[in-house]
Formats: sequence, C-alpha cells, structure tokens
Amino acid sequence: MSAAERRAPTRDEQRAGSLALRRVLAVGATVLIVDQLTKRLVVGSIDRGERIEVLPVLDLTYVRNEGVAFSSFAGQPWIVGLLVLGALAALTFWFLRNRTVKLAWLAAGMLAGGAIGNVLDRVVEGAVIDFLKPPHWPAFNLADMAIVGGMILLVIVVELENRRTTAAESRPETRAQRG
Repeated sequence: MSAAERRAPTRDEQRAGSLALRRVLAVGATVLIVDQLTKRLVVGSIDRGERIEVLPVLDLTYVRNEGVAFSSFAGQPWIVGLLVLGALAALTFWFLRNRTVKLAWLAAGMLAGGAIGNVLDRVVEGAVIDFLKPPHWPAFNLADMAIVGGMILLVIVVELENRRTTAAESRPETRAQRG
C-alpha cells in the first residue's frame, strides 16, 4: 500500500480495534486461568503416571512434558523459550495490524492464553503438565487445545479476510478509482 492509499483509521475503526484488544485480553486470561486450574486439580488428585479411564476414548493421566509438540526439543529449554517468544511476538505483530478483522481477537486470545499457560508451567514446574490422553496419541492439556483451536481459527480468519479483500479489489468500481 502506498503512502497515498493509507488513511487514518476512522473513529469506529479505533473503537473496534480497542474492543478487539480488550477481547483478546479477556479470552487469553480465561484460557490461562482455566488451564492452570485444571492442571492444579490434576497435580493435586492424580499421582504422576496414574491413569483413570473417563471415557472409552479418553483417560486422565498426569505426565510432564519438557519439550514442545510431541516432546520435541525436550531438554533444550532455551530453544523452547525462543520458539514461544518468537511465536508470541509474531502473533502480537499480526494482531496489532489486523485487530479489526472479524474474529482475529478470538484466535489471538486462544493462542496467547494457551502459550502463556504452557510457558508458566515451564517456569513454575520445569515442564508442561499434560493430563488428557486419548488412545494412540500423546497426552495434552487445555492450553494445547486452545493453541490448536486458535491456529485453526487463525487460518480460517486469514483466508476469509484474504478472500474478502481480493473480492473487494477486483470489483470494477475499485479498479476504476485506482486507475
């Protein structure tokens, strides 16, 4: 976008951006609190390594994960820290540029809350507490679910916004204004 095409945000856009920022903080805080509460419940009520069948397709088990995504980089906390900091920085940068995009706040809040929940575990516990264990799949936690759900939503949000802006740019009246 050229300098001539840039414009100051309208008052409504500023309000929408401010509301979106508050929503990110609310969603992130909610994810973080629920994640930490469930982990404390598990640590306080299940012995490490113990398995309790909840459903035929889900066990509760208390395990500790020192890595990321399927225990990648276990034993290398500085790499894990750099990856998480880089991801949060990229997410923050993207969100600040796209905060008025529909549902961007929800994706960003889910991702930030989940990432911070797992980082807090690493700092406090030395590893991430995982406790949901389906058959033939590694154990995970609510922060992991928020991260995966947030990523799926982020991809959808970005794709829908891309389609919307592409359609708007291809309209004849938009091309005539630029020409």
